[in-house]
Formats: sequence, C-alpha cells, structure tokens
Amino acid sequence: MRELIGVDLPRELRAVIGPTVFNTRLSKDLAADTVILCGSSSEVRHGIIVEAQQERLDKKRAQLPRYAAALWLERECPVNVLVICPDEATAAWYAQPIPTTIPGFTFLPRALHPGRVPAFTSPEQAAANPSMAVLSIAFHGLRPGVADAFIEAMGSLGAERGPQYYEFGCRLSPKAIRDLLEALVTTSAHWPVYSSLAKEHYGKGLADGEERGRADDARESVLAVLDARGLQPTEQERQWIHASTDLDELKAWLRKAVNVGKVSELFA
Repeated sequence: MRELIGVDLPRELRAVIGPTVFNTRLSKDLAADTVILCGSSSEVRHGIIVEAQQERLDKKRAQLPRYAAALWLERECPVNVLVICPDEATAAWYAQPIPTTIPGFTFLPRALHPGRVPAFTSPEQAAANPSMAVLSIAFHGLRPGVADAFIEAMGSLGAERGPQYYEFGCRLSPKAIRDLLEALVTTSAHWPVYSSLAKEHYGKGLADGEERGRADDARESVLAVLDARGLQPTEQERQWIHASTDLDELKAWLRKAVNVGKVSELFA
C-alpha cells in the first residue's frame, strides 16, 4: 500500500494480525438529543439525529460523525445530523465539514440557520403551526411581538398541547428568551389557568390572595423582560418601577416591555 499505491502509512509502528470478525454492537454509549426514524417499523428508510446547540463545543462537534456512523451501523440506512443553533455564527460553525481519521470520510452536518426560520408575530400563525412557532420563539424571541404571539397561541391550544409546546420552546431557547417567556406567563391574560404551568407561574402570590405578592411578581417581571431585551433603565426609571404597587399598571408595563425601543416608552 505504501510503495505501490502511495498510501501514507506509519513506518515505525508494530503490526499484528487482528480478528477478522467485526462486532458492530457498540460498547460505548453515545447519547444524542433526539433520533427520528423515517419509514416503517420493519424498514427504516432514513435516520435524522437532532442536536440543539447554543454554543460552540469542539467535543460535541467531534461527536457528530460518531452519532451518524453508529446509527448507520445499527439501521443500515442514510443518516443526517441536524444541528439547531440560536444564531448565525454558531450555525455556520457547526455546518462546516468535519474531517475524520478514516481516509475519504469527511462528515457534513446540516445546521438550521436562524434566517430560514420565520418570525411569527401573529398568534393565529403560531397556533396554526405550533412546531414552527417553537422554532420562531427559539430564534426570534427577542423581536417585538414574537414572544407575545407565542404565549397567546400556546394558551389557545388547550391544557395538554399548550404547555407541551411551551416547554419545547423553552428547551430550545437561549436563557434570555426563557426568562422573557417566564415573565410573560406570570401575568399573561392568554395563558389558561387550568394548566399546571399556569398554576406554577401565574399562580405565584395567588395562594393567599395577596395583591402585594402579585405586584411584586409583576414588578420583577418587567425588569426581567427589559434585561432580556438589553434595555437598561436609568436610576429614575428603576425607582418608578419599584415604586408602583398598581397591579394593572405593572401588567401594562410588562406587555409594553416586550415591544418598546427604549425604557422611557413604558411610561408614555
């Protein structure tokens, strides 16, 4: 191979005869986020491995070809790895070809870029396509109107489907968007109070019926939304927010905080 074919083989390593029977049953577990098998129970025609990655991790990227190879060995079908990333730079990094130590085997992951995902600002759009709404909130949740539309849409889907899609959205979203969603659910008029999620978030302070407890929650939610959107109130504006004890006023500020361009617009 070295002299007649030109393969670059190491020259000073010991070589021995190895076993001729290969065991494709893996001895090391590889845990992907999600595996989707397309076809029937008797014949899988295609495999899709889905990974949600919010930051660049060299170790995780090196695992992607192993995931694909392991599923290919197990199912003997074509395999794609889809990486869902919250920003263009991370998606572009994961989409680069991954060289391996097997000659000729360079693995190409598929990355979902934010620019390909629509930003739903209409509750009707989000409710009609909740799976796409999950991607919309994960990629564009800090855009004006997107989080509000997502919360209203999920609240209209019922006690089982709504919280389920809400959790999917939270799992895919960066922390800033997760904080924003929790803040909106706390005082949302659209979230069904019969769901366990509503009882957890919306019900804070309601157990004892104290108006003050609900106002405290709403006040912190206003500040959390502003912080998630990168809007920093002045010391005077922060004092105005802390000084308010009017729950209706605080709820109004919270909903406006999702869309305002600057903090002063809250009080207009």
